[in-house]
Amino acid sequence: MSVDVVTFGCRLNAYEAEAMQRQAEAAGHDNLVIVNTCAVTAEATRQARQAIRKLARERPGARIVVTGCAAQVEPRTFADMPEVAQVLGNSDKVKPETWVRLADVGARASERILVNDIMAVRETALHLIDGMKGRTRAFVQVQNGCDHRCTFCIIPYGRGNSRSVPMGAVVEQVRTLVEHGAREVVLTGVDITSYGKDLPGTPKLGALVKSILRHVPELPRLRISSIDSIEADDTLLDALATNERLMPHLHLSLQAGDDLILKRMKRRHLRADAIRFCETVRRLRPDVVFGADLIAGFPTESEEMFQRSLDLVEECGLTHLHVFPFSPRPGTPAARMPQLPRQTVKERARRLRAKGEAALAKHLEAEVGARRRVLTETNRLGRTEGFTLVRFPAPVPAGHILDVAIVGHDGHELMAA
Repeated sequence: MSVDVVTFGCRLNAYEAEAMQRQAEAAGHDNLVIVNTCAVTAEATRQARQAIRKLARERPGARIVVTGCAAQVEPRTFADMPEVAQVLGNSDKVKPETWVRLADVGARASERILVNDIMAVRETALHLIDGMKGRTRAFVQVQNGCDHRCTFCIIPYGRGNSRSVPMGAVVEQVRTLVEHGAREVVLTGVDITSYGKDLPGTPKLGALVKSILRHVPELPRLRISSIDSIEADDTLLDALATNERLMPHLHLSLQAGDDLILKRMKRRHLRADAIRFCETVRRLRPDVVFGADLIAGFPTESEEMFQRSLDLVEECGLTHLHVFPFSPRPGTPAARMPQLPRQTVKERARRLRAKGEAALAKHLEAEVGARRRVLTETNRLGRTEGFTLVRFPAPVPAGHILDVAIVGHDGHELMAA
């Protein structure tokens, strides 16, 4: 029996891919390929279509089921491809009963498109998996969807409005993952700083973090994925300041460094807010390492505006950058704004990446000579508490937290003694 998953996009997609694979296998599927798509850019959709055609050539006779955000937003685009057997929406893909139903030949023939109104979904279930295969870091989805409407983003229409997993269910899942060997748990979602708004008592992300740390004392490391800094609550910052088991690494959804561009993006923060947040967190947790998402070449962005994004890397002390050259996504307001020449967009993305590489090199150089606690993920690689990759000179057992001396770097990874 063979069920394979090809995943594009975010960590949440990777987490859901694990759940889908197990559900499809349990339902008895054979020779099945699930393509879990991303809709963040038009390019992401194009890549998914290209991958589907390649899979069909390489796996003749395999059934290809397409799901994910691009399938939710553009189901007909994929259903019209002769290589595709079924298209599943995001609300159906993680339900065990969906895969049981699709294992039936009659259902497969009559239900080519199973895509519901994602905006009508009011709850998010916890997808119970006992860990990501072969990984010592496990992901737990605590939230799904987004209530905001950034002008460049199609994701709310692929994921729906914000829904949270009840706190007790999250704590139990974390405990289960630790029992199965996870040494680090990452809380993930689409907009996790909106966590709890739809739950009784409206608990915030900080309360969830403190509850996990309190009720699962055997968990060595807790990490949170990308956050919207303007929504970070005081309890979350207090947890970061007072509990060393909460990792000193925050990935920020910043997107730009110019106030006018931020307003045109319909973001909820200004440049000064981002700088102030980083300064505040650094005072609370001096060893914190920041990553960030930044978009290069947003419509109407001038060279002066772009320079402010470049400057933000130093002003916020960013280390790990995810740089996105702006790509107009049909159906979003930004796609209707005056576009920059593609060459300009690409050039700005290149310059922003170079700035990020220089910032990473500076961080790596500062780490040389230090001792760091490193979680080994493979027999050669691990990550520090600040999320920096470390390479070992000789094989080490995976799944251990080692105290190591940092003796060098290669511009991308630290080298352990």
